[in-house]
Amino acid sequence: MTSSSDDLFFTRTGLDRDRVSALVGETLSGADDGELFMEYRQSEVLGFDDGRLKTASFDTNQGFGLRCVAGEATGYAHASELSEAALKRASDAVQAVKTGHTGVSAEGPARTNTHLYSDENPLGAQSFEEKVKLLAEIDAYARAKDPRIQQVSASLAGEWQAVEIVRADGSSLRDIRPLVRLNVAIVAGENGRQETGSYGVGGRMGYDVFIDPLKWQAQVDEALRQALVNLEAVPAPAGEMDVVLGPGWPGILLHEAIGHGLEGDFNRKKTSAFAGLLGQRVAAPGITVVDDGTLADRRGSLTIDDEGTPTSRTVLIEDGILKGYMQDRLNARLMGMAATGNGRRESYAHQPMPRMTNTYMLSGHHDPSEILASVKKGLYAVSFGGGQVDITSGKFVFTCTEAYMIEDGKIGAPVKGATLIGNGPDVLTRVSMIGNDMKLDPGIGTCGKAGQGVPVGVGQPTLRIDGLTVGGTARAA
Repeated sequence: MTSSSDDLFFTRTGLDRDRVSALVGETLSGADDGELFMEYRQSEVLGFDDGRLKTASFDTNQGFGLRCVAGEATGYAHASELSEAALKRASDAVQAVKTGHTGVSAEGPARTNTHLYSDENPLGAQSFEEKVKLLAEIDAYARAKDPRIQQVSASLAGEWQAVEIVRADGSSLRDIRPLVRLNVAIVAGENGRQETGSYGVGGRMGYDVFIDPLKWQAQVDEALRQALVNLEAVPAPAGEMDVVLGPGWPGILLHEAIGHGLEGDFNRKKTSAFAGLLGQRVAAPGITVVDDGTLADRRGSLTIDDEGTPTSRTVLIEDGILKGYMQDRLNARLMGMAATGNGRRESYAHQPMPRMTNTYMLSGHHDPSEILASVKKGLYAVSFGGGQVDITSGKFVFTCTEAYMIEDGKIGAPVKGATLIGNGPDVLTRVSMIGNDMKLDPGIGTCGKAGQGVPVGVGQPTLRIDGLTVGGTARAA
């Protein structure tokens, strides 16, 4: 990894490591914190649609971001040019923030020998022709499955990111991060009606995980199943009812409605519904929520975050009691807490901020069938699409992409147009049964915050939530 970093950021660019370290040290002298973040990224996307390759792109990006932190103020400059002249210009710009400020540079992050994913570049392991052939095979397999299939879309996306973080004391921290994803979407039609189903799989690994036909065929089968279920769906009822959330991807509701409110910056600024509640009960007994960036090969995992702090398993809520927040270095320092390895940025052109990695709820003790059997009339939500959340109030609206009615404890007709409406902190108190089947999502999540998108993971067991508002197009009986 060191040789790759040397080649990408110094040998190839002509930068001298000692001179760069000295410049960073001079820039951050008298500041409270900061770093030089250097990045090199290769990425590609191949899209297969209407029986042929429709899009193919390959990009290479590189650059640096230089940050100087004084108190709550931050000076930040970035450039796509890796040169000493560009670094000096950035240094001159960011030092203005420490004018009149006398600080002691914060101690650097701890070192780690943990390595959560391969260094190998997934983009070069298979040829362009092999990737197109895989997408063509997916397309052909899908179209042969059912005469109701009207459209098949498949896409393959991958990237290889190398980062090096240089601190004021001249120390360097490095990471190399692969990331891949395969998506399949199917449109099925019957009697003048069309519906869509989709499924994706990904992680910090190589494309070889998708080459096995048994694996990608299972993705196609799942996308088709969803599309055919939606063809049979009836309008969702509206009203207050008990809701059962399925395991895995429905954890996106937990991520959005609760997770963002547990990020350090919102709590330091007291704009989160959870601000000032450490040590207090914020959820029903039995609910434990963690953010864990240390899971091998997972989409949301990082060996180190984008400030160089090793990621960790951070307990946010334990048995219903609020235990901690996700912290970057700046907010942790200002709140007198420890950084948790959640300082993340989309690229060198963005400043780090507290972000989730893999956020999930731990299993409880109930069998999923027992949870469903306990509901006389309600909604079973299996998958979600988009949603909106207000961090300050905790209010959310989420759209279900696959959901069913529950009638007398049994799964009934599929419904479409269902939305879940509620308040994140309030929903935590309405969880009455927690399944023993915790599952992580298949590796497809991307989280947006302040204009930055980063890969994340979510997960949860089957949950029963009592008295949640469901929006729909039909009136509940």
